[in-house]
Amino acid sequence: MPKLSITWVKSSIGYSQGQKQTIRALGFRRLNQRVEKERSPEILGMVAKVRHLVDVEELDDSSE
Repeated sequence: MPKLSITWVKSSIGYSQGQKQTIRALGFRRLNQRVEKERSPEILGMVAKVRHLVDVEELDDSSE
């Protein structure tokens, strides 16, 4: 299954509690941190909710 590289690039200060919880649920602890997640409908929905706070790249499967 393809993976996504998600980088938290903008602070969640001033945004709703739900968006802050989504950032935490994606596994972020600090700004500019990068996490890799499997591409799934659940993860894509979470990324869509905070798309203004994160950068997303799709990783190539051929490296595995």
